[in-house]
Amino acid sequence: MSLTEVRRLDATEHGLTSERVSPNALDVTAKLQAAGYAGLIVGGCVRDLLLGLTPKDFDVATDATPEEVRDLFRRSRLVGRRFRIAHVRYGRELIEVSTFRRAVAEEEDERAHSAAGMILRDNVYGTLEEDAFRRDFTINALYYDPQTEEILDYVGGLEDLESGHLRFIGDAATRVREDPVRALRAIRFQAKLDCDLDPEISQCLPEAASALAAVPPARLFDEIQKILMSGQAERAWEFLVATPLRAALFPGCDPNDPLVPRAMRNTDDRIREEKPVTPGFLLAVLLWADYQARVADLLEEMKPAEARGHAATDCLAEQQQIMAVPRRFSQFIREVWQLQERLIGRQPRAIHRLAGHARFRAAYDFLLLRAEAGDTSIGTDEEAAAITEAAEWWTRYQEVSESERKTMIEERRGTAPGKKRRRRRRRKSPASTDGNDTAA
Repeated sequence: MSLTEVRRLDATEHGLTSERVSPNALDVTAKLQAAGYAGLIVGGCVRDLLLGLTPKDFDVATDATPEEVRDLFRRSRLVGRRFRIAHVRYGRELIEVSTFRRAVAEEEDERAHSAAGMILRDNVYGTLEEDAFRRDFTINALYYDPQTEEILDYVGGLEDLESGHLRFIGDAATRVREDPVRALRAIRFQAKLDCDLDPEISQCLPEAASALAAVPPARLFDEIQKILMSGQAERAWEFLVATPLRAALFPGCDPNDPLVPRAMRNTDDRIREEKPVTPGFLLAVLLWADYQARVADLLEEMKPAEARGHAATDCLAEQQQIMAVPRRFSQFIREVWQLQERLIGRQPRAIHRLAGHARFRAAYDFLLLRAEAGDTSIGTDEEAAAITEAAEWWTRYQEVSESERKTMIEERRGTAPGKKRRRRRRRKSPASTDGNDTAA
């Protein structure tokens, strides 16, 4: 018995043609259908194509089991335990092939839930129609058949896409309880697609924020990285700050810190300009206020360098309890933070070495950001002015010739260019026999 009336659109109605679909995804659907299976393009790629956007990747849905997909495609492998799927590789492109699933299990042991209702294992296979109803958002439950060029809509996704409305399929509270990460996906899609969040989703966000603690930290980092690297990070952060999700994810981040939206905007600009970006930089910004507060507390009992080292370790360790930040990013964050004082201090002997440091550019960009935003973690106007002066100095240092750089370094030593430097002779101790002079 049909769950609902399916809406079908042909090519003359939706305007989407197979020429806009990845040739590799077309090959997957064609081979599946030739083998007697269903093969449909599904999800966010269909949504983006209808909106005139270029999908980053293409997903395929089928009634073939993951094992049958693996047998059909030589360059494929099965991944996931909670949600078993097949990855079919074509050079650098990966086509994700998932088997139709249903939302309701007929036997108690077919789907595993936690005590809080979170889905722990979901390999309950079903029909195409059942698969549509177990997906998260209506606009992500659209299917495209490249062979017939038909779009199938079982859940009202086309109407929501036309009206710019983001809505869960089924009861919003249940969907968030099944997977709290869906709340973060809602924020990401709200920013990316510039759509309105359904009121029922907004009402679920406090419960979702509390439930995020049960989500594996590695999975949570993956979703945060998608938000930060979406090209709409500034807008997503604006939405996130207005919800309890922000405190659950970044409890030490000041929601009013002007450094954060400015950093998000800069990253979005770099993504649009196809320049390299890293989530490590934005995480360094998001955790900066917490790190600085920890440094201030530790300065009462430690030397500055020691306090900064302990503060970085403690700050990153606590954040790791929430999301599993990969070591390459946590080390990046630590180095960017530690270089801040050195860039401001500009010890003459260390300037050349600093400029050649692997993290110099990132640390310099961070310093510029602090100067432009007016770093709220700085306690005095004098300290804030020192940041601005250092940022301007390093900007000039990178623009001038090598001889002018030497002049700038000499000026930092407090000696006018062209004048012979005075040397202090180290007094020879009675035990000394070498007689060498040592520059101060």
